Order: sequence, then structure tokens, then C-alpha cells
Amino acid sequence: MRNFDSPASPSLRSLQRVLGSLSAYRWWVLGSLVSLLLLTAANVVTPQLFRWGIDQGITQKDLQVVLSSAGAMVIAAIARGLCNFGQSFGAEATAQGVAYDLRNKIFSKIQNLSFSYHDQAQTSQLLTRVTSDIDQIRTFVGTSFIQVISACVTLVSVAVILLVMNWRLALITLTVIPLTGWLLTQFFTRNGDLFRQVQEQLGNLNAVLQENLIGIRVVKAFVRETTETQRYTAMNDALVRGNMKTIRAIRNTFPLIFLLSNLVTLAVFGYGGAEVIGGGFSVGELVAFNAYLLLILQPILLIGFAAPVIAQAAASAERVYEVVDATIEIRDRPKAIPFKTCGGRITFENVSFRYPGATTEALKGVSFETKPRELIAVLGMTGSGKSTIMNLLPRFYDVTAGGVRIDGRDVRDFTLASLRSHIGIVFQETTLFSGTLRENIAYAKPKAALEEVIAVAKTAQIHDFVISLPDAYETIVGERGVGLSGGQKQRVAIARTLLTDYSILILDDSTSAVDAQTASQIQAALDDLMHQKACTTFVVAQRISTVQMADRILLMDKGYLVGQGTHEELMRHSPLYSAILESQVRQV
Repeated sequence: MRNFDSPASPSLRSLQRVLGSLSAYRWWVLGSLVSLLLLTAANVVTPQLFRWGIDQGITQKDLQVVLSSAGAMVIAAIARGLCNFGQSFGAEATAQGVAYDLRNKIFSKIQNLSFSYHDQAQTSQLLTRVTSDIDQIRTFVGTSFIQVISACVTLVSVAVILLVMNWRLALITLTVIPLTGWLLTQFFTRNGDLFRQVQEQLGNLNAVLQENLIGIRVVKAFVRETTETQRYTAMNDALVRGNMKTIRAIRNTFPLIFLLSNLVTLAVFGYGGAEVIGGGFSVGELVAFNAYLLLILQPILLIGFAAPVIAQAAASAERVYEVVDATIEIRDRPKAIPFKTCGGRITFENVSFRYPGATTEALKGVSFETKPRELIAVLGMTGSGKSTIMNLLPRFYDVTAGGVRIDGRDVRDFTLASLRSHIGIVFQETTLFSGTLRENIAYAKPKAALEEVIAVAKTAQIHDFVISLPDAYETIVGERGVGLSGGQKQRVAIARTLLTDYSILILDDSTSAVDAQTASQIQAALDDLMHQKACTTFVVAQRISTVQMADRILLMDKGYLVGQGTHEELMRHSPLYSAILESQVRQV
């Protein structure tokens, strides 16, 4: 098992990075530390006030001293309350700031990570890191970290005072510190990985929950409610077992710490009582010493209670920084230039590509070149590599070998933002966001005038439907477009793409969810736009009508480009093309 306490521990290094981020909130940290020092001073002086009131007031029967010591203790109590508030407020303000920064940092990183990362990462694990893991870190910074500092300052201060008062009795008392330190070290060493596993199990549980929330219609359609409940219960049981292991780890350590504390208390009471009887110690000094004993035991217990939180925070910090430090594979090259104009010559030069983690190549030596304002249809069986070609043009992935060029320049020479902003894409799988229909259509151009939104909606054949709604373009779209049919969502997605400043248009089977008549209307409108605005248009084709109107067809099979030409040319020379079209005719 990994040694959590080792200087080389990733968890420990991650926790150190969290502490390093406190520099951004130095004034809150400073205020909290000043309050902490004042609180420690108020705590340390209180037993001396008891000592003064007993030895100089009660024993000497001096009421004035008794009242003065009582008044001083009231002032000290008020000071403790104020300083405790200042310490807690400063620590929590710092913790909220750190959590805010981490949430923004990890969300920004997720936005910029390449498709290859998201292909392999579990969404539920990312959600857990953004929520639960960061909350663990916030709890550590806001509570446990300040408790540990307070405990250390108190231990040092009280230890010095005890040694001055009675060094023999102090040595008896202070033996609890190294013994407790050894027990806590063993706790961290043995259980560091355990807290990480619990967080991963929580992520797995969230995965089941997420899948069921998204696929609830499928669950109900196939009457799988009982099975899914059992699956969730099994994952929940695993999480509970993991949490029980952490509780057993705490149980095996902290009762020993409590036992040590009680034994030290008995030793102090016995030895101190003998000293008082022998005249070597006053009653006030014994009371004060016992008060200091509580002060020194309380920090030890606080450190003990903070230990599991620190272990959880360390594991969570490691998980958060795994995402923050993840490599962004698709990024701008040094001296990348903006993509401004498109002549329409798009070239694939002997392109091969393999998806991360795949054992076979999705594309194998694909080469072709388009002409300006050409409509290119890409046809092939499922898994032939059609969508992969579309993914390489806007650099969702980079080629494994070969090159993709626009007007003779490698797409990797352009800045990502400028390249993608000039490539309009309608995906086969439609994604809408919570908000109004207008906001969804104007997603890439939020400041677009309503007239522009209406114009593209008419082209996408969705305008008549929208104005039939009570709130028209201000109608709220449910989560993931719930409330709209598949065809309606697809037409909203088409309108959204048409509103962008595209030079290259990619339609990935964009009319598959609409009826043939609507598809024909959309296609007619798109045809005008293709020749007016786009320098080149790619269509991943499924409909025969789309294939027949294309200037050229690229025929894909198992990652190879096995043919290209017009509809008539491929009909004459390609048995595969004829077979695909025949299968479509049968489906129709």
C-alpha cells in the first residue's frame, strides 16, 4: 500500500498545493492567524487568573482579589469569543475563496481538455471531483487546517508554561504528545488510500444515478426499475462498506489517544496532589496546572478529529489536481495564425488516425482534395470512418499520420478558436441547453438580433412551429431539449449552426430525425446557403436525395477511402455503393 506520509506521496503534494493557493487570500489568512494568536493568549492567561484568584484571593480571604480575578476572567471570555469568531470567519472566507478558485479552474480545464480525454473519462467521476472533492478541500481549509495550527500554537505555549511551573509534572504531561503523534502517523500511513477509494466509490454511485436520470425513459420502457434499483443499492452498499472501513480505522486509533489522555490526567492528579500535601505546590497552582492539562489535551484531540478530514482532503486534492494537470493534447501551436478566409481547397494527405485506447485505426491512408464551393457527400456503412473525417477537420482530434490542409496550410497552423469559429457543424446527436429557444439558436452568437434568429429558423423550417408556441422564441426549453421532438431539436440545431460565421459547413446526417418532406425543404434552403456562404460543404449522407445532388461522393469502407466520384460514376464502378443505396431503398 502507498505510504501516505511519505514526502513523495502524491496526496501530500496535492495538499501542499492547496495550502500554496492560500497566498491569494493572504489578508484573510493574516486576520485569521492574528485572531488565533489572541485567542491562544486569552486561553493561556485564564488558568493564571484562576491561580491568582485562589491563592491570593480565596486562600487569603481577600474579596477584592477574588472580584478582580473574576472581572479579568469575564474580559478574557469576551476576548475569546471575539477572537474565535474572527478566526472562524477568516478561515471560512479563505476556504470559500479556495473552493471558488478550484471550481473555476477545474471547470475551465474540463472545457479545454481534448475530446480524447472525455472519451475515456467518466462524467460521474468529473462531477464528483467538482462537487464532493472540492467540498472536502473546503472543509479542510475552513476548519481542520486552522484547528491544527491552533493546536500546535497552543501546545507550544502551554508546554513552555508547564515547564516553568513544575518541570517534573510537565514532563509527565508532555509524554502524551509524542505518543499521540506516533499513533496519528500510523493512521495516515495505513489509511491514506482508503479515503481515496471512498471518493471513487462515490463517483461510481453518481455514475449509476446519472445514467438513470438520463435514460429514465429506457428504464421504464423495458420495465427495469427493479433491476436498476438493485444495481444502485449494490453500489450504495459498497460505498457504505468503504465508509465503515474508515470508521473502523478511526476506531482503532482514537480510543488509544483518549486512553493516554485519561492516564496522564490521573498521573497529574496523583503527583500534583502529593506535591500540594507536601507543601511544594499551592492549591491554586494545582488548579491552574489541571486547567493547562485540559488545554494541552484539547489540541491533541482536535488534531485527532482533524486527521480523517485531512486524509480525505488529501485524497480529494490529488483527484482534483489530476484533472487540473491533465494534458491538453489539442492546443495552439507556437506562432499559430488566425483562420480568416477559405478558398475552398481542403486536402487530406495520406491521413491515418487511431482513437486513444483503440487497437485498430479508424482511418487508413485517406487522401482527397476538394474544389471551391464543392458539395461533398461522405457515404459508408456504420464504423467506416465517415464521422472521423469530420472530427479531424476542426481538430477535435489530430491525425496520427499524414496531414489535413485548408488552402495548402495545415489545420494545426491555425488557432483553434478561429478555426472552429469558421466551421459550422450540425451533429447527428442533437444537444440543447436549458434556456429559451432564442438562446439556443443564438448559442454561438448571443448578441444576434431577433431578425437574424428568425431568418435562420425559417431556413431550418422551425419558425412556424416556434411562433405557434405561447411564448414563441422566449419559450423555455427543458433539460436536453425535453418537450421537443427529435426532428424539432434537430432543426433548432441546424438554425444554431446557420447563425454562425461559418466558411466550411459540416452536416453530420443532420436531417435524419425529420420527415422526408421537411428534409427536402431544409435541403433546398441549405443548398442556396451552401453555394452562397460556404466555401466547401461536407454532408455525411444517409438519404439518397442528398447523395444524388452532391458534386462528389467519398465512399468509405472500414477506414479506407474506396471510391470517389459522382452518383452516376459510382453507380457504374462501385458494387459497394450500389449495395448501400439498395439497402436504403429497401428501408424506404
